[in-house]
Amino acid sequence: MSITAERKAELIKEYATKDGDTGSPEVQIAILTERITNLTEHFKGHKKDNHSRRGLLKLVSQRRRLLDYVRGVKEERYQDIIKRLGLRR
Repeated sequence: MSITAERKAELIKEYATKDGDTGSPEVQIAILTERITNLTEHFKGHKKDNHSRRGLLKLVSQRRRLLDYVRGVKEERYQDIIKRLGLRR
């Protein structure tokens, strides 16, 4: 269910705004999206796993808050990140 260190490093490299960037909202949103995707796949086979479902809801709301923050700071960054990740909004 969790992402591997290699996959996380790939996401950081792909979505970093500058060299050595690991904490920008874009990187955090990309990592959360990967975790949400993995959990969504997990629930296709484990429909009654309600403990993990609660964690999924927390991840979704955390990603939503980060997206709202980016949208408030700069609309172009927001549009770019949702387009790159393929998120509906």
